[in-house]
Amino acid sequence: MKVVALSYLFVAVGGALGAMARFGLNVFLQRDVAFPWGTLSANLLGCLAIGGIAQLVASASWFNDAGIIPDQYRLLFAIGFCGSFTTLSALVMELHTMLQRNELLGSFAYLVATMLGGFACFYLGFILTRMLRF
Repeated sequence: MKVVALSYLFVAVGGALGAMARFGLNVFLQRDVAFPWGTLSANLLGCLAIGGIAQLVASASWFNDAGIIPDQYRLLFAIGFCGSFTTLSALVMELHTMLQRNELLGSFAYLVATMLGGFACFYLGFILTRMLRF
């Protein structure tokens, strides 16, 4: 039971930090309401971070040497932080708003940039972390 409660704590702390980081990034970048730069940036940076986390988790020997339990690291950063830092619901709402304003090209560019950019950032984070030889 203690391990389960600790797992919830890791997710909660990571989630709170991710939500605050996302809000700060959105405040910093969202100067223009015509294009959702804040959400796009959060989603791409979150994909970059989770790519790096995936590589760290894949190389479990690094965790053992550092005394870090991989599941706790995954709960804190991948599920907690990245889960609340990135957001599908905001993407869908912003796409809806852009389509309501008849911004077909902009909404398509936003969707493509998020999806393709997200995959590219994930693999970039994975490869960069692997290059660091963890």
